[in-house]
Amino acid sequence: MIVSALLTSVGINLGLFLLYVVLYSVLRKQPHNLKIYSPRLLADGKLSAEGGFAIDSLLPSPGWVRAAWAVSEDDLLASCGLDAVVFIRIFVFCLKVFSVAGAIGIFILLPINYLGDQLRDTDFSDIPNKSIDLFSISNVKDGSNRLWIHFSAAYLITGVVCYLLYSEYKFIYHKRLDLFHTSGPQPQHFTILVRGIPIEDGSSINDIVHRFFMEYHPSTYLSHIVVHRTSKLRTLITDAEKLYGRLTHLKSRSHTSENLRRSGFLGFGKKVDVVGDYSKKLEDAEENLRIAQSGVSQAGEEVPAAFVSFKSRYGAATVAHIQQSINPTLWVTEQAPDPHDVYWPFFSTSFMKRWISKLVVFVASVALIIVFLLLVTFVQGLTNLEQLEAFFPFLKSILTIAVVSQVITGYLPSLILQQLLSVVPPIMKLFSSMQGFIANSAVEKSACSKMLGFTIWNIFFANVLAGSVTSRIQIFFDPKNIPLVLAVVVPAQASFFIAYVVTSWASLSAELTRLFPLIGDWIGRHCSGSTDGVHVPSIPYHSAIPKILLFELLGLLYFLLAPLILPFLLVYFCLGYIIYRNQLLNVYLPKYETGGKFWPIVHNSTIFSLLLMQAIAIGIFALKKLPLASGLILPLPVLTLLFNEYCRKRFLPVFVAYPAESLIKKDREEQNDPEMNVFFNKLVTAYLDPALMPVRHPVTTNDQNTPLLSSA
Repeated sequence: MIVSALLTSVGINLGLFLLYVVLYSVLRKQPHNLKIYSPRLLADGKLSAEGGFAIDSLLPSPGWVRAAWAVSEDDLLASCGLDAVVFIRIFVFCLKVFSVAGAIGIFILLPINYLGDQLRDTDFSDIPNKSIDLFSISNVKDGSNRLWIHFSAAYLITGVVCYLLYSEYKFIYHKRLDLFHTSGPQPQHFTILVRGIPIEDGSSINDIVHRFFMEYHPSTYLSHIVVHRTSKLRTLITDAEKLYGRLTHLKSRSHTSENLRRSGFLGFGKKVDVVGDYSKKLEDAEENLRIAQSGVSQAGEEVPAAFVSFKSRYGAATVAHIQQSINPTLWVTEQAPDPHDVYWPFFSTSFMKRWISKLVVFVASVALIIVFLLLVTFVQGLTNLEQLEAFFPFLKSILTIAVVSQVITGYLPSLILQQLLSVVPPIMKLFSSMQGFIANSAVEKSACSKMLGFTIWNIFFANVLAGSVTSRIQIFFDPKNIPLVLAVVVPAQASFFIAYVVTSWASLSAELTRLFPLIGDWIGRHCSGSTDGVHVPSIPYHSAIPKILLFELLGLLYFLLAPLILPFLLVYFCLGYIIYRNQLLNVYLPKYETGGKFWPIVHNSTIFSLLLMQAIAIGIFALKKLPLASGLILPLPVLTLLFNEYCRKRFLPVFVAYPAESLIKKDREEQNDPEMNVFFNKLVTAYLDPALMPVRHPVTTNDQNTPLLSSA
């Protein structure tokens, strides 16, 4: 890619970004759009959708930027939770790292690269038509003493990253402990999930669980709730909720004539009251639901799993982390999630089905990677005009137009890749939900890890291989040419990733404008007549975090190879910091709280990025005929791994389970608190399946909604 093609991509994406921001600044002020751009504030009662037209609502303003910037981290923690703080701290960490890396890369490494003479003679008069490869390390002459500056930069950036990683890990570590010590009693700290309950003839699972814990944990055992199969109930509840929503909308109409329709074929029958019709359907649906709820009390509907609660945090933690049976496949225990975080569909899955599902997910993930590799290979072909003309000969005349070729090579490939990648996160979340996790947060964490691996392999490795090695496969039959090819071509792939980062500016602003929810709401209001209530979404960590970490990988890797990418990354992180702070405060409502458990994923990904950078540095210095520098880099991966091991021993255990010291201290503090009796009374029913709870819709007069199952 030449510089002018890159500038074309920058211009297109900068224009789209400004358009989206201006559009958002206007649309967010319209009262009927508040449920799209401020649903969280509406749900909390901090905003009202009522209001008249004002001329200033059509003028863009940067007030939302100031509001997002002004919120302190403590306020963000109080309103959004520690997970949101950790998410924003990823941007803060990257900004710190790449501020240092950018200063070194742009003002030191990039001039050295460009002034090299490995690829061409220096000509400052025609920079727009020069290849971006000239700004990479490939342009530094083999054996040049200037490469020692790159060597020093590798050590310096490794030290900076490790120092900042340690500081962030320590900060979040203490925040997690502080959150535990300052919070009141939480159900998940007193409760475990036990699975693999052995079935005994003549005894119900309820009785088996009670006998077991009264025998082996009599001093700390409090109560338990056996899990039931409720997938059919959820379907009935969903149907009833849809009827209730439709009925509420019909009753909100100002003209009663609109609530009448004709029955019979082609509308020639008598007029029927639609509200009364839907009311009758809703009453029937609720009655069917109550009948179905009563059936789950049968022993045949029980699942060999139960939530078991204890009188102390330490008692629950002890049972959760000690093997309960001689047979390790029986009475398997783990800490329970928050009641609102429980992924109830999981419990209808047997142990064998869970094991099979893990195998199926693995095979499906590999198949997805292979399919995506083929797509990436095609996309990479767009960056090479010769390959593009070979694939599509009829485009040869069009590709001779400078503007067209610049758009195709500089903008189109990264745009296509962005769109293809957008369909992967839902698939990864579906795969994770099939693996038997008991919490929505665990499903999201698993999907985040899958998405991170998929992103790094299919976006970075696959693009590098598809763009260089695949097109030159014959080189591997002549090993002596491999070092030369890799030294020149692999760093040159930075041009594609620079365009990919630039394209992400527009995708960030699209996150701000929320076009799909906006269009869906407009269609609902003007076409179908539907006025659904406020829907407050939760932030998709499983798709957002891997993308940030991919850019972190690109920045660290190309810091030495092609530092031209660094300013574009800094722009991305700055935009992401402001935009996601705004979204967290106005749009997203956390549905669960893991206490910062996403940070170990961030830490491990950063360590991997450092190791990859160091490994390529060793190869680059060897290929550049500077073997001494290559040898002196070898201690760097060892030191990085030692640092990672220290952090793993020092901080990671608290992200797995709270220490006994903290648990016992909290138990003693609340030992004589009279409010604990109230908490324990609520804890008895805290893990009752929501599908078994009574359903109450105020538009109906039927008051037969009573609990159908009592806790054990």
